Amino acid sequence: MSRGTMSRGLPPVTLILGGARSGKSRYGEALAESRPGPCIYVATAHAGDDEMAARIARHRARRGARWTTVEEPVNLVAALRTHAVADHVVVVDCLTLWLSNVLAAGCDPAAESERLVAVLPELRAPVIFISNEVGQGIVPDNALARRFVDCAGCLHQDLAAAADAVVLMTAGLSLALKGALPDRASEPEGPPS
Repeated sequence: MSRGTMSRGLPPVTLILGGARSGKSRYGEALAESRPGPCIYVATAHAGDDEMAARIARHRARRGARWTTVEEPVNLVAALRTHAVADHVVVVDCLTLWLSNVLAAGCDPAAESERLVAVLPELRAPVIFISNEVGQGIVPDNALARRFVDCAGCLHQDLAAAADAVVLMTAGLSLALKGALPDRASEPEGPPS
């Protein structure tokens, strides 16, 4: 993969970080839709309760016919190898849910994160990763939550180092942390969902 701009006009790897309801999913989807061709949405979430099921349904309803949804809660590397092919764009939403699933499955999060970063040069489509920035609050009061925050922080650092563009979302607004900020015309209008 070229480390410049791919033929679809997107950087090969974009990381979008932000808090809950910051507009990061809408921004990533709008970025993918700003280019022609099929869009692949790799969903890592489990619908463990009614609220999560409703959240997933809202995300699906927002996407149109150009989108194919692939549900992959743990084996993200295999999903990317299969679906990040020429003339497509892939949105992975979201890495923190994937990391939770990796931990719940008893996998080594550091090894899985390393595998994820290592596969990036093999991919033939732009990939937009969406993740929750969880390390800006207080230190959690239990060991599992502290481990999760530490693993997420390491994952974000490793992926940000490998990414061509990193964007921070706050209140529906984007801030480029690394690389060129995509054209602001591609940002969605209206309230984030």
